[in-house]
Amino acid sequence: MKPRRDIFATDYIEETVESYKNLVLSRNRNAVNSELQWAHDVLQQYFSVVASEPTIDQAKEKFLRLEPLCSNNPCVPYQRNLSNPSAVSYNQFLELCHRRRSVRWYLPKPVPENLLDQAIAAANLSPSACNRQPFEFRIFDEPALVQKVASIPMGTKGFNHNFPVIVVVVGKLRAYFSERDRHVIYIDGALASMSFMYALETLGLSSCPINWPDMEPQESQMAKLLNLEPDERAIMLISVGYPDPDGMVPYSQKKPLNQIRRYN
Repeated sequence: MKPRRDIFATDYIEETVESYKNLVLSRNRNAVNSELQWAHDVLQQYFSVVASEPTIDQAKEKFLRLEPLCSNNPCVPYQRNLSNPSAVSYNQFLELCHRRRSVRWYLPKPVPENLLDQAIAAANLSPSACNRQPFEFRIFDEPALVQKVASIPMGTKGFNHNFPVIVVVVGKLRAYFSERDRHVIYIDGALASMSFMYALETLGLSSCPINWPDMEPQESQMAKLLNLEPDERAIMLISVGYPDPDGMVPYSQKKPLNQIRRYN
């Protein structure tokens, strides 16, 4: 915050520290995962800058009684280095946007897992509400399973037989405590999916986003096939593969700028 208040977060600092305490006490003594380190560093920074107040002082005392987690690179707010321009120009990015088309025809060639992982690593940097990242990429590359998964949504008949890989983006409602946020999984999942598809293009792969129908028969089929938990929902599907150079891509006329943009 600019300017930062002297006292803040009193409404939830107690439960935050209690949750952190439970995680610290339940972990393997020799294991420190990145999220736990992040929680420690943020809390440590918080208590170093916030002013004294009874609720905060009590939470701070509880925090300081726990074993500290040392880190050479604290996971705390930092100032971006804006001295150098982006390595990717606007024209280069625009070219990537033009290159990414919804490809439905692929070569019968397996897709290396390391390339899919690289694309997901890029997708994982997408923004999400409160950085909760309430999504998971379920990847299927075994032909029989690909066919089962790809046949559930509507709109894939006639070309899903040639998908080398099908990805189901799954949202996790457990990331949120209130029903007001029940739609956020779709927003955050879509943001990550777009980054995923752009990353695929840079790796020589193509993709096709497949709309997920919000209909009970399809929801039940997918939940059963993927063994989804009650709070998990399919957000969208994405086919992935090496593009068939002879496969045709439908021309998509985009609306002109003045139809999709308004100022003030």
